Amino acid sequence: MLGDGQRLRQLLLALLDNAVRYSSAGGSVEVRVAADGGRLQVDVLDRGIGIPPEELPLVLERHFRGRAARRHRADGSGLGLPIARALAQAHGGTLALMPREGGGTCARLTLPLAPGVEHA
Repeated sequence: MLGDGQRLRQLLLALLDNAVRYSSAGGSVEVRVAADGGRLQVDVLDRGIGIPPEELPLVLERHFRGRAARRHRADGSGLGLPIARALAQAHGGTLALMPREGGGTCARLTLPLAPGVEHA
């Protein structure tokens, strides 16, 4: 893929940090990567506190922190995910968050692959 390596690293670290930060001690975070049709998809999956459906549209807005997030950890500025989304968009991609069946969250990052790269 083509992109700013430092910013892509920042983007991935923000997603991983968020998954770890809102998981319970001893929990696990899974990363799945797939490429198809000229797009790279990276899923960061956790079994953490999750995000209530009514808060999902707000989580990617600057300075928003959900009720469960504030109870789980008092620190945080609510900037990590909005910055991650801006970095994804700057690279021609998208960032979406969705609840996982059984609890937790999936952060799905989709980025365009370099021309001529169809799958991995």
